Amino acid sequence: MTYVVTENCIRCKYTDCVDVCPVDCFHEGERFLVIDPDVCIDCGVCVPECPVEAIVENMRNRGRSSAPRRTRLPMRTFGPITPTS
Repeated sequence: MTYVVTENCIRCKYTDCVDVCPVDCFHEGERFLVIDPDVCIDCGVCVPECPVEAIVENMRNRGRSSAPRRTRLPMRTFGPITPTS
């Protein structure tokens, strides 16, 4: 799940979030910054750096990640353990 920039960023002059991004996924729009979801690695380091709290998780695409899902393998069960003497 990627992050998105909300309307709090409109005409914001701070770029602290851009400076800490390890993959340069921020692009400058006409009046605010935009996060490229194809570049964003979902690390979240930009979120605490935004002084206007404009970066949030993209809840609309939750669960639709292109990354491979981790699945739980079925557990093999055995009978009860009996002590041997």
